[in-house]
Amino acid sequence: MVVVAETARGTAPGWPVVLGQELRDLWLGGRGAALCFGFSLLLSVIAYLTATNTALNFLEQRESVSLTLQVAIAIGALLTLLAGADAVSGERERGSLEILLLTPVSRRQVVIGKLLAAVSLWLAAFAISVPYVWFLGRGIDIVGNALAVGLVVGTLLAVFLSSVGMVVSLFTASNRLSLALSLLLLLALFAPSQLPAPAQNGWFGELLLRVDPVTAGEEYVGKILVSGHRWSEDVSLLASPIAAAAAFAAAALILGERFMRIRGGVSQ
Repeated sequence: MVVVAETARGTAPGWPVVLGQELRDLWLGGRGAALCFGFSLLLSVIAYLTATNTALNFLEQRESVSLTLQVAIAIGALLTLLAGADAVSGERERGSLEILLLTPVSRRQVVIGKLLAAVSLWLAAFAISVPYVWFLGRGIDIVGNALAVGLVVGTLLAVFLSSVGMVVSLFTASNRLSLALSLLLLLALFAPSQLPAPAQNGWFGELLLRVDPVTAGEEYVGKILVSGHRWSEDVSLLASPIAAAAAFAAAALILGERFMRIRGGVSQ
């Protein structure tokens, strides 16, 4: 990656330059389009299965919308995690990080540009999911509410996971290791949702579901769409996603300024 030095340090923010270059690499380079194509195929299968089950009365229409939207949020957030995990370690492996660090853009601005580019994958995934949600939710006056809560929760999780990927990427010299560690962390975040129902209903299971940003966000979507709760009734479930997004985005900015180097945090 080569960032054109359009911005002199101290005169204007450099993150739009980094963002523009990252978006060109991601979307014009074809990686973003390939990921979104795979996402659309997966969502098509999920939507078909849920629509079929709804027709057979195995799922209610609200449950179908909620399930499809939760899958869209989970996979869209995963895409941002992968982009974040590639942000620095990938540059190292491609030999372009040194060129990036020599440009007149602060490292904090570089992190901002890269994080925003990663979140663009979620926004694209959300746009793809809109017609599926509309198709499954037509006729029950749920589509607007579903899209609104999906956008809020999905964006919080996208910021959180892209920042997690960025932090991991800062300290790993190998891009493969960065991606593997990020995926392991994601699996750990989904683990509480796989607990048996009795364990989830106990005080410890309930605590895990609320503390874990991913499961808390998905649970909030279910409460709104399936249970028909008002947004304010279970707003405490959003505390974890909001705190995690803010904390890890700040950590990525602070650590990126300090540890974005040619090799995983080691000075050259």
